[in-house]
Amino acid sequence: MSDEKPPQLVDYFVVAGLTDTSRPLEEENQQHRAARPSEPITDVAVIIRSQGEEVPHGFTCIETTTSGHPVDLNAGLLNNPQMFICYKRSRDKPPLIELGVHYEGKDRPKPGYKILDTTPYSRSANLNSGGPGHQRTFLTYRRAAEPHGHNTLGVTDICLIMPSKGESTPHTFCRVDKNLNTSMWGPALFLCYKIAMAKANTLVYEAGLLGRYPEQDSESFPLPDSVPVFCLPMGATIESWPADTKYPLPVFSTFVLTGASGDKVYGAAIQFHEAFPRERLSEKQSLRLGLLSVVDRRPVAGRSLQTRKSICVLSHWPFFDVFRKFLMFIYRYSISGPHVLPLETHISHFMHNVPFPSPQRPRILVQMSPYDNLLLCRPVSSPLPLSGASFLTLLQNLGPDNAVALLVAVLTEQKLLIHSLRPDVLTSVGEALVAMIFPLRWQCPYIPLCPLALADVLCAPVPFIVGIHSSYFDLYEPPRDVIFVDLDTNTIFQSEERKLLSPRSLPRRPCKVLLASLHSLSQQLDEMYSGPGEEASLELLLSDAEAARGRRAQLELEARAAFLRFMACALRGYRSFLRPIALAPAPAGRDTGSLFALQGFLKSRDRAYHRFYGQLLRTQLFTQFIEDCSFASDRDPCLEFFDTCVDKVQAELEKPEDTPLMELDDPRGGEHTVFITPPEQPAGPDGAELPARYRYDGFPTLRPELLEPPRDPLVAQLCQARSSAPSSPAPRRTKQEMKVAQRVAQKYSSVPDMWAKCLLGHCYGLWFLYLPTHVRAAPAKLRALQLAYEVLRKMEAHKVVLPDEVCYRILMQLCGQYGEPVLSVRVLLEMKRAGIVPNTITYGYYNKAVLESKWPAGTQGGRLRWAKLRNVVLGAAQFRQPLRQRERRATAAATPAGGRAAPAPRPSLQRQTTWAGRSLRDPPPAPRLVKSGSLSFPGGTHGEGSRGEPGEPPTTQTPPLPSAPHPLPPRLRGAPGSADGSLSDISFATDESDRADEGPVGAGGLPGGTPRRGLAAKLQQLLSPGKRSPLRPAASTELPAGPRDAAVCPRRGSEQRDGEPPPRRSPAETLLRPRERPESTASESSVSLGSELDLSDTSVGSTGVPKSAEPPADGATGQEPPAVEVLLSSCSRCQGCGALVYDEEVMAGWTSDDSNLNTTCPFCGRSFVPFLSIEIQDFQLPPSTAEDGSLPPPAAQGPVLSDRRRCLALDEAEPELCNGYPDTAVPRRSERVAFAYLSPLVLRKELESLVENEGGEFLAQPELVDSHPIIYWNLVWYFQRLGLPSNLPRLLLGSQHVAPAPQTQSPETPCVRIRLLWDVLAPEPDSSPPLYVLWRLHSNVPTRLRSWRPHGHPFSLAFLEAVLSHVGLSEVHKAIALFLETLAAPGGPRHLQRSIYREILFLTLAALGRDHMDIAAFDKKYKSAYNKLAGSLGKEELRRRRAQPPSSKAIDCRKSFGATLEC
Repeated sequence: MSDEKPPQLVDYFVVAGLTDTSRPLEEENQQHRAARPSEPITDVAVIIRSQGEEVPHGFTCIETTTSGHPVDLNAGLLNNPQMFICYKRSRDKPPLIELGVHYEGKDRPKPGYKILDTTPYSRSANLNSGGPGHQRTFLTYRRAAEPHGHNTLGVTDICLIMPSKGESTPHTFCRVDKNLNTSMWGPALFLCYKIAMAKANTLVYEAGLLGRYPEQDSESFPLPDSVPVFCLPMGATIESWPADTKYPLPVFSTFVLTGASGDKVYGAAIQFHEAFPRERLSEKQSLRLGLLSVVDRRPVAGRSLQTRKSICVLSHWPFFDVFRKFLMFIYRYSISGPHVLPLETHISHFMHNVPFPSPQRPRILVQMSPYDNLLLCRPVSSPLPLSGASFLTLLQNLGPDNAVALLVAVLTEQKLLIHSLRPDVLTSVGEALVAMIFPLRWQCPYIPLCPLALADVLCAPVPFIVGIHSSYFDLYEPPRDVIFVDLDTNTIFQSEERKLLSPRSLPRRPCKVLLASLHSLSQQLDEMYSGPGEEASLELLLSDAEAARGRRAQLELEARAAFLRFMACALRGYRSFLRPIALAPAPAGRDTGSLFALQGFLKSRDRAYHRFYGQLLRTQLFTQFIEDCSFASDRDPCLEFFDTCVDKVQAELEKPEDTPLMELDDPRGGEHTVFITPPEQPAGPDGAELPARYRYDGFPTLRPELLEPPRDPLVAQLCQARSSAPSSPAPRRTKQEMKVAQRVAQKYSSVPDMWAKCLLGHCYGLWFLYLPTHVRAAPAKLRALQLAYEVLRKMEAHKVVLPDEVCYRILMQLCGQYGEPVLSVRVLLEMKRAGIVPNTITYGYYNKAVLESKWPAGTQGGRLRWAKLRNVVLGAAQFRQPLRQRERRATAAATPAGGRAAPAPRPSLQRQTTWAGRSLRDPPPAPRLVKSGSLSFPGGTHGEGSRGEPGEPPTTQTPPLPSAPHPLPPRLRGAPGSADGSLSDISFATDESDRADEGPVGAGGLPGGTPRRGLAAKLQQLLSPGKRSPLRPAASTELPAGPRDAAVCPRRGSEQRDGEPPPRRSPAETLLRPRERPESTASESSVSLGSELDLSDTSVGSTGVPKSAEPPADGATGQEPPAVEVLLSSCSRCQGCGALVYDEEVMAGWTSDDSNLNTTCPFCGRSFVPFLSIEIQDFQLPPSTAEDGSLPPPAAQGPVLSDRRRCLALDEAEPELCNGYPDTAVPRRSERVAFAYLSPLVLRKELESLVENEGGEFLAQPELVDSHPIIYWNLVWYFQRLGLPSNLPRLLLGSQHVAPAPQTQSPETPCVRIRLLWDVLAPEPDSSPPLYVLWRLHSNVPTRLRSWRPHGHPFSLAFLEAVLSHVGLSEVHKAIALFLETLAAPGGPRHLQRSIYREILFLTLAALGRDHMDIAAFDKKYKSAYNKLAGSLGKEELRRRRAQPPSSKAIDCRKSFGATLEC
């Protein structure tokens, strides 16, 4: 898989301004422009007309309100002084920027404000001069600082309003909330004023593109043509200023561009002015700018000409603060100088050599110059969508109440127009408005900073959220059906045509909690930024800036969590109203009504809020939300996080929950910082510095030859992030699923039985992560998918604790990938039956599978008619069964035991088998030896693959079967059926009574036949044509029967109900009989793993190659040994005390931390890393012959009963017991390796990372063995331990551990056999043999390890027999006491590696055999004996001498994973 390109910090650098093709904006819309003042207000005054005062020269008197009512300030008084307010416009002094009202004796004078206490005629300007007892009231004002810029904001209009007359604050006006009339008489009167930029002599044009870098468009993101108008939203201007006017500071603004797919691109720009040449102006333009006199057209002196430009960066990441610093540095660089390096060098250096921060390098420190640097930090890790929102800016500009009112407006899809004189605030607030409704997503037009050139969008007949500069209202008449939000005055203006729902229509308790949280945050903001005085603010800005940023980030998170909690409470329970698609989808299958029960959801809400919910359900917001929840999309992780929030919140509470919905992940917490140096200055020929020759009069035109390519391409790869492989179907858990799994593991780590099931659930999760690779390699995809479905059913039946829904999700996506929608529906039903509600991700993959897959035809054609006819024939055959059985019993009673009168009729049975599992056109299977797990086990026939002497029962304790006189023809031996794992016996339950009814004939006379399945199962298969398995069996999904024979022995006992009951045999007699030796296929365990979770009637071992022949009874293989045999053991030695810790004890010592490799020693309590010991034996040699040069004849398999020693050896060599191992061929090559034994939690995390980085196909490549051996061997161990199919063992043939196969070998795939051992692979040099090995040595039974040699130990045969005698008499305490006495005697072993419990357990297993040993009962007896001895010796002493029993957690782990590993 090719690595994807790392994220790029900046995509484009753009220069925008006035071009030759720019069209004017004001002329086109001259008819829409309202009259606006050309000069700001510079003075205010109060006059008293009753005293004879007149309006001063140049002043304007306010005599009426906005609706025409007289505004005499003291109209209610008897001695009415007739006071009025006047104002003056001019440009000869700085304008007023704020007005106020001062109550003397009640208010403190504000710094910077001046009190207007006298009239122009030196009389008192007290606005309430009714007498000495009235409140003295004065006007106050604040003036702009000197010198002021041409674009300084100022008061441009003043008015008075009377609320009692129905008057309200005019749009875009600020209201002073202090009554001018404080007397008891007269109406209340309030002062309002408007702040704007009063520009004169200005021409406005549409902005164009002046320069860009890079010149070529990127394939993934071409530069939009509309970028220049967003850089200069109010247009590119030409302005005429007085000559002494100060240049204004650059204005920073941000904007958002939304693509067709919903992807956001963030822009950051600064606007500045620079000189413009007069020569480029026409006469008409000069007249409009006041540069020529109107009469004689002479040039006007004392004027300068300026134009407005902008520089901008575009990025997919909202690093607005970083971009502002970079743009300001570039701007200052352009107006200073001279410089050694050109401006283009710094631009290309920032774009190419500054990497994107990653988890490994979360901090990027960029040094742009000796005095300028910026810190780039990784975005806060959050499950919410990336956004440039600032909820604190929203609260600061609107307040809590208005914020909730806007929440109602957005949820009901109103037309919102946000305006402000500060363009940088518009984007932050607009982003907050669309982010506060998460998980809903705004679907209508959204332009947080709208240019004047695109102002026509305000007339659109659809809902929108648009932000615009407040100067828009000086140029255009606003629409009437729009809700205006003034961020400068903290007001919301609603027209009569468009009224908002009241916040009271929202759910009461969630809304109450939201308002309380916002009020608390607003109060904290005021305390943070206002402070008690200027000294505190200075300290905040200088010494505690970092803490202030952290505090602000925390408050931002709390504000977002408050809105998130409200949305979770408002939409709680919505998932129960989703309607899954369970049938072939109709053309309207994606309609909201078919995907969601709208009326049911509405009825589940309180009736008082039906109006709000009724409007919400009809919006595009909710429609898209239901589609996102129903189908797989890129928003699935976000929606899954929202589901977890819904589960956390309690809507009935009137306060937030104690558990936070969101946690702050500070990206600055990392210690790794990448330092980016400034561009290197070139040196002269002699090493001297070059002269500074780059100086700019204005921002230059970018020169391509000066834009350098990246010098160090490795810098961009420091923080390279690789994305998930597209070929892997949803293998990666979301962060929320990981957190939930971690919490579940922590919870269950202290509960013994649940901890074992938790580990088991993660093991199955590992297999389902591997499942796509397994299905991809399987010849029959449907059979592999149905096998996975059966695994799910068995997991649910045994109450396995699944930490997440990945198992179901992967299977659902595979069903969609391979066109099996019916199976996907069955998986969903299994989830619901297990009580699991699918989350958004799983639900999306399910609906995608059922919608995009081809459903089976629903017409009842000839296929169904043939199925009905087949059912009739099978039904008739079932009715004839009792007659046939009666005939067989009569024949068996009349026929001597040595032979049969007539064989049972076979054609009908063969025909059934053909219908069930094979096509009539298929060639007959190759001759093969049948397994003992099959119901057609040939009793007493040496040449047909029997595993013991005639008449002796196999391991499953099936009664002896009469031997057939002649072997059956090959065509009947290998008939497919349950013996070879046919899926027809896996997908449907088998009727065991049918198998039992076949009696001795079905079991003994027909060794190659397939057992008859139940009629109900056949009817289910035949009536469901779409669910039938393919006709040709797939080898890769076979279920070998050998390793799990012990799991089905109670069921097989019913096969001989119609025959003679077998005589009971004592355990001593059983010890003298050789037991069957199950043989494996490729990657099939040769032992019975004995898992409590038996996944089928036969073993679920991994397959993929033809099965090998059955082994001969003398212990040697009946054919060539496997090409490679692998022995694995998880028994590890504690480094602290030297004790051997076995598999179940290792599992019990693991922790819930998915990054911790250690386990805890049960003896000394220390932590250590357990290891998987692996021994790889390579047998790849040409076929070897026996000593006499010929292979043993088939009839010579197995010893005779008189050879008691060989029988005993074979009995002891049973793989289910301990350490018996016959002589085998010597491997050509043997290698031992050891790797860390990982907990399933750790292994799953590593496997997910591997699949994410390398892709799912890597799990099918032999390079996995050598490049990731820890993951590979742990997967092999767990899959083999649970009997789950995989092709992993076959990868070993292509690794460095196995030599290439000789050319003389057969072209068939070599066989790999995996054996899982309980004990160590090799003994320690100074350790004495364990008791079970001594038992075999005393009995002259060969052991697997020939390196065991008798040492000077006190464990004689009499000692071993005494221990066994005590155990057999249920006197385990005496066996423990005897063991302790022997150890304490002189000459005893110094170091006891195995605990006394382990020694006695293994000895008992070796002596009695697994079939005659109940480990659970032994554990109870041992625990009782331990408690009995603890009363006399003490538990501490017993622990010191390693006599304690295993913990309950270890016992549960052994019970869940299986105890019968081979030693």
